[in-house]
Amino acid sequence: MFTAAEAERLIFTLVTPITAVETINMAAIARTDAPTDAPTDMASLAMQSPDQYLGRVLATAIRSPLDFPHWDNSAMDGYALRASDVQTVPVSLEVIDAIAAGQQPQKTIKPGQAARILTGAMMPTGADTVVMQEETERQGNHVTILQAPQPGDFVRQRGSFSQVGDVLLQAGQVITPAEIALLAAAQQTQVQVYQRPRIAILSTGSELVTPDQPMQPGQIVDSNQYALIALVAQTGAIPVSLGIVKDDRAAVKGAIAAALAASDMVISSGGVSVGDHDYIDDVLAELGATLHIRAVAVKPGKPLTVASIARATRKTLDAMPEDAAANTQLYFGLPGNPASAMVSFWRFVAPAIAKLSRQAGPWSPTFVWAQATTALQAGGQRETYLWGKLTASESGYTFGQAPGSHSSGNLVNLANTNGLGIIPQGETQIAIGQPLKVLKTGT
Repeated sequence: MFTAAEAERLIFTLVTPITAVETINMAAIARTDAPTDAPTDMASLAMQSPDQYLGRVLATAIRSPLDFPHWDNSAMDGYALRASDVQTVPVSLEVIDAIAAGQQPQKTIKPGQAARILTGAMMPTGADTVVMQEETERQGNHVTILQAPQPGDFVRQRGSFSQVGDVLLQAGQVITPAEIALLAAAQQTQVQVYQRPRIAILSTGSELVTPDQPMQPGQIVDSNQYALIALVAQTGAIPVSLGIVKDDRAAVKGAIAAALAASDMVISSGGVSVGDHDYIDDVLAELGATLHIRAVAVKPGKPLTVASIARATRKTLDAMPEDAAANTQLYFGLPGNPASAMVSFWRFVAPAIAKLSRQAGPWSPTFVWAQATTALQAGGQRETYLWGKLTASESGYTFGQAPGSHSSGNLVNLANTNGLGIIPQGETQIAIGQPLKVLKTGT
């Protein structure tokens, strides 16, 4: 049986990152032709959803075509002047111009002169310093400088942030609102990104019903399908929901074959334990897959199937989509118990999708150290994950285990949590006040 760390390392070696690239039009995020002299028609101003840009992975590095700042400009409202004129204060200067943001200065600042300037406005020729208006007194066309500045005060120099040709964003960078703002500022409207991987999701079990179906005695609502769709979408990949597959060997085989043909990775839940109707591992072998992992020493989530299947040798499958450059696909068979399925996804599947998507590494989950505010207990045979609330404070993180049962079938207290407290294999408890490692699952 693999440890969690061993399983993660093996999974990373099995992931073949996606290769297909597409171009997105960043200019479509916002309108450039909104009416200014008529009542706003919100329906007519509706734009493309930014979801198609957020979370995308850059396929090429972005080099700046501009200097940042584009020109010397003022960081304050105040007066642009020559520092050499105001080394002894108070001193009165003639105000010869007023410069607002977006205007090109028309006058040169000479000895004894200043220009009124607003934040972001271009510095006039001859001036090298800005004195904030709070340190001045204005009288008509003259201004008295009350405090002697340092040369260059409150001037943002051209190219001091970044210069033409500098790399602004590296390939593999995930686009967030900050990256969108930078791309817009650099006038990068056509951006190459990797295609989003398609992740097929299916649930196995004759006992499963959809949330809108009446539930008969012994049946269970298929919550895993919905959880996994949301979790996959959260990674930036495209979830492909294939629904419920009954406990029939032929049906399971057909569903897995269809899932492989329609996706870049497959996730199933259920059917990976040792029950009479757990067909996943056998069916994968029949389809030509290599099974690398069948169990991991973690709780919850011990039953975990990780298999790879070569695209070129796949049996009984239809033609693949155009993005077939990758040599293999990964298949994750997760436990059927809902808490186990989600823990397995957070610990092993999400990192694999990050690498598949060509995100810049590291791909491992985000772990932080926290101080326990509740006592945590485990059996000690396996690395144990207990869900709870991770809270940031001035002194660091604290973690409190969610009250109630931590059964692998309990979704009730898994909701409203944002972390998994980890008790290492071989340890049985973490006392209040002791440090522990926590896997972040939310904000």
